[in-house]
Amino acid sequence: MTASAWGEATARVPLRWHPRAEPLEPIAVVGEGPVAHALARRVLAEDDARLASWEGVAGQDVLVLLGASESLPWVDGAVYLGRDAAAPSLLLPCALAPSVAVSLLEHAFLAQAGGGAPLAVLPASTRLVGVGAARSVSRTTLLAWLEEGQSGVPPGDTP
Repeated sequence: MTASAWGEATARVPLRWHPRAEPLEPIAVVGEGPVAHALARRVLAEDDARLASWEGVAGQDVLVLLGASESLPWVDGAVYLGRDAAAPSLLLPCALAPSVAVSLLEHAFLAQAGGGAPLAVLPASTRLVGVGAARSVSRTTLLAWLEEGQSGVPPGDTP
């Protein structure tokens, strides 16, 4: 999983986020820090059939879960991501739009990330998370990630 700050990609153009006129259809949910751990616990409460319907990636203090809109779990503080047709390689916050053309943002972020796509864009922390390596959610792997993250040991890459 790739996670990086986007300072270089936006150094020349200030990037601000504003409410989106029409929200995007959610295809992913992401949690960072304590919200990532709460999301993991929420996911683990589901049965194996539901887990099998999701894919995900995880890293240090971040968990991204991809799936059908109606299946995504709710967790307080989580951010729901969707795909804008003008920037299909980015997963953007459903309720926010960037202050620059989303196609230009996609170009800049892909250049910074070395072309690895799709990228989850997390405005609050200015992180980009590569989700191209997402795999089916495994209860065992997610439990290990959660335990490692709570013990302070850096977690692995895939839930």
